[in-house]
Amino acid sequence: MAALTLSHVSMRFRSRRGYEVVAVDDVSFPVRDGEIAVLVGTSGCGKSTLLRLAAGLLTPTSGELRLDGRVVSSPGADRGMVFQSYTLFPWLTVRRNVEFGLTIKGLPPEERARISQHYIKLVGLSGFERVYPKELSGGMMQRVAIARALANDPEILLMDEPFGALDAQTRTIMQELLLRVWEESHKTILFVTHDIEEATFLGDRLFVMSARPGRIKEEVVVPIPRPRPLEVITTPPFMETKRRVLELIREESLRAIHDQGE
Repeated sequence: MAALTLSHVSMRFRSRRGYEVVAVDDVSFPVRDGEIAVLVGTSGCGKSTLLRLAAGLLTPTSGELRLDGRVVSSPGADRGMVFQSYTLFPWLTVRRNVEFGLTIKGLPPEERARISQHYIKLVGLSGFERVYPKELSGGMMQRVAIARALANDPEILLMDEPFGALDAQTRTIMQELLLRVWEESHKTILFVTHDIEEATFLGDRLFVMSARPGRIKEEVVVPIPRPRPLEVITTPPFMETKRRVLELIREESLRAIHDQGE
């Protein structure tokens, strides 16, 4: 069963100089209920554009996106978004940030506290409830952002390179955290990254995009069972999947360079 379906989605922009830019072209694929689907590809291939279309932040030029059968036409509480940049409210504590959407929904204080505490504990931030964002590290701020998104109980979590600004060690820890969170919630996730190892470690299916205009070049199924300890990154199935994706992206990078030189 597909939670999110993209059908013949295209997105065109008008540049400042007046010419048309095709960001994504005729993209169709389903994100299945309870899976982690990953968009991966060269820089500028339209990965983030597709995620913003799924969030309802952009409207496709043609085609449509449906979430559980409903056409996506605007942002909604049924989609949780986590960006690369830290989007916390600096004047609110960790708890108040996590409770923000619940407050908007009008939930009573006792229920807000119960839900927020559950997700604060889930992302490993118990004891930091009264702390403000400026007192947190980058990894901790992204934990709060993930907890805030999950607290609203969205049907799908949309993640746009959420660990891209973190150092390598913190990034690995956050990837492991996300998998632990997924093991508990089995939340449907559409994840964008340019990091092939991250995509292979996290994803059930990887949608490799072509260079602009962005299309789905190939779907790669990750043949690694869950749960996935970090040690899987040294196994032959992991290395072979990573090699295949690297090969596909390299083809697109070389094609883009060739096209630019013509």
